[in-house]
Amino acid sequence: MSDPTAGTTEPEPIRIPDEDLDDLASTLARTIAEVRQHGVLLDRLGADPDGDGGQLEADTAEEESDGPTSVFILAMGGEEYAAELAALDNWVTHVLLPIYGREIGSTRPWCARWYEHQEAVARLHGLWLAWQQLTDAEAGLAGPSTWHRDHLDHAIAQLRSPDGPFAACTTSAARPSHRLLSSPDQMGLAA
Repeated sequence: MSDPTAGTTEPEPIRIPDEDLDDLASTLARTIAEVRQHGVLLDRLGADPDGDGGQLEADTAEEESDGPTSVFILAMGGEEYAAELAALDNWVTHVLLPIYGREIGSTRPWCARWYEHQEAVARLHGLWLAWQQLTDAEAGLAGPSTWHRDHLDHAIAQLRSPDGPFAACTTSAARPSHRLLSSPDQMGLAA
């Protein structure tokens, strides 16, 4: 009998460009979270002593009524939030700022500690999600243009406006300063 592995060679390793690693890491984190949810459901099914899945069906119906899990960073917590923020930071640091950062000034502030400003995290994450979708080959040839027009221009204008989330941060590289703005409820304006 011949050896079935004789004559086969080991496949070449897969090479992924560095600019695609952030997208891959985010997709992998979401996939791992989904697999864990499926594992919980399978564990419940395996633990059903009656074999009728009655409690599983009730749990599943309850989970479905809550709707799908959000991919938006503000809906995440713990390790999931940290992993998504790390991937977002890579995109901001290696794609967004080198290409679209422009000079920092009083009319276009930026904070090196942007990740501490919740509004900035939310806007940048939304921008990154749109970038992932609209720079994919399935988005078509106009995808990147649509991303610039519908997402980048507005988000950057909001983030870098003089009264935006970085308004209280010093814009001088010689005197860096970071301060979070108070929200209305922290200022006693909440009804």
